[in-house]
Amino acid sequence: MTVTVLGAGTWGTALARLLCRNGHAVTLWSALPRELDALRADHAHPNLPGMVFPQSVALEPDLAACAGAGMVVFAVPSVFVRSTARAAAPHLGAGALLVDVAKGVEDGTLLTMAEVIEQELAAAGRGGTVAALSGPTHAEEVARDLPTAIVAGCADGAVAAAVQVAFNGPNFRVYTNPDRRGVELGGAVKNVLALAVGMARGLGYGDNAQAALITRGSAELTRLGLAMGCRPATFAGLSGIGDLIVTCTSLHSRNLRAGMLMGQGMSAEQARREVGQVVEGINALPAALRLAETCGVEMPIVQAVGEILAGRLTATDAVAALMGREPKPE
Repeated sequence: MTVTVLGAGTWGTALARLLCRNGHAVTLWSALPRELDALRADHAHPNLPGMVFPQSVALEPDLAACAGAGMVVFAVPSVFVRSTARAAAPHLGAGALLVDVAKGVEDGTLLTMAEVIEQELAAAGRGGTVAALSGPTHAEEVARDLPTAIVAGCADGAVAAAVQVAFNGPNFRVYTNPDRRGVELGGAVKNVLALAVGMARGLGYGDNAQAALITRGSAELTRLGLAMGCRPATFAGLSGIGDLIVTCTSLHSRNLRAGMLMGQGMSAEQARREVGQVVEGINALPAALRLAETCGVEMPIVQAVGEILAGRLTATDAVAALMGREPKPE
């Protein structure tokens, strides 16, 4: 089919290449001309070493590139999903398959990214169901055709199956899950938890502390998901514990690296500048804190990250507070 990918960051670029290799006619859009110029000149992305970008992918700075596309993939950072959806809506054809791969929850509305896109489409008088594609998927590895598995979340089984067929390939295995909210929640909250794990590493703590944070973080994510009506099995799957593991253990993870820098004494803003790319855990934190409060769910690790970023606790004091909590059953 004809596919337009919105966003030429690492993930959008890697997926555009993947979809091209799957036989689709692909256009990659970016609001930043320099991103397209670099791809056009070098057929490479500076943050995707070893990747050769296909010359057959069209590079387009105009959202009119969505017109006529059989599938449109939203791969912009979470803070730009709403504005991009609003601007793209007039160009979307009826019946286009819509896929969100951005991970986050909008702070003001507490909507997931797929819900944000659907809201903007409805405001423009256009219907459409959005599938969420999420899981343990570092763009650096997908761009090199390393084996990867992911989940297409959508209550509409036909939409999920269509996304599965479009993306599935020899090195990219796609599962389906009707619990879109759970799939998206896992992708958003794990970034916050990765900040916590990174802080522990930055402080020099060992594998035991990292494993404890991942495991207890998974418990927090699951509690929140259940309070929001999600399926328990989702959080034991690729978009739950799978994505949490890869984001909390790999140095490909911008959230882990940012957390490590904060554990070494940098502020959140200094860490963000040092990483040099979007750190979605910092963007997702306010919404995660509000969701926990709204749902009445205890999330001590997420709350500790919030206290650190607000400057009310040091990372060392936050760890001491977590370790000193009242003993309880697991």
